[in-house]
Amino acid sequence: MTWVLLRGLMREQRHWGSFTQQFAQAHPHERIITLDFAGNGALYQQASATSIGAMVEQARGQLQQKQIEGNIKLLAISLGGMVAVAWAERYPHELQRLVLINTSLAPHNPFYQRLRPANYPTIISTMLTGTQRQREQLILRLTSHQSDTANAERLLDDWISYAQQYPIRRHNILRQLVAAMRYRAPAQAPQVPLLMLAGAKDALVNPQCSTTLATRWQTELRIHPDAGHDLPLDDPDWVIRQTLG
Repeated sequence: MTWVLLRGLMREQRHWGSFTQQFAQAHPHERIITLDFAGNGALYQQASATSIGAMVEQARGQLQQKQIEGNIKLLAISLGGMVAVAWAERYPHELQRLVLINTSLAPHNPFYQRLRPANYPTIISTMLTGTQRQREQLILRLTSHQSDTANAERLLDDWISYAQQYPIRRHNILRQLVAAMRYRAPAQAPQVPLLMLAGAKDALVNPQCSTTLATRWQTELRIHPDAGHDLPLDDPDWVIRQTLG
């Protein structure tokens, strides 16, 4: 059995930080794979896909290169959650389980919940014209409660280092945004065992998105009372415990 971890918009596998090692220790008999989408991380020189379906095929292609073609569990956050749902819709026989973290999906969730309107001007200006430090500072502030801790500077230094080594290009940011905006999730829940996780204090995406999805799809939702959008960063132990249940 293989767990595949999928990150979100503009993020790469190194943004899992120590979570990957902690997750592996909790799942000692399962293989743990982290992937980058084209345009991110080690694949930063490639053009990002402009559809979620294409991202599914890219991820599957990477696994096939590792000779992994089934018995897969997906742990996915944000944009990665869209890829996970589309994967389950196309290839349910390949998947054993989905764990979706702070995912929002059209047409089930309105745009003003999928990205809080108060953030629009800052996100647009910073992502397209800001420096690497300004961009990473904004992402940390919007996605995690770690921005107010002693750990914040170390995190920022790490993230800026990633961005300098594998700089994401502005046109790839736009291509990933286009993919997210174009995607329409199925009316019915994926035909794969599904667990949804959400942070009650998500400053980027309204947690009502997860509540609505769980109700419509009649699936289990577990809400962390204090975490933000990047749940694996804010409380990795809590996330890992949910995957063991």
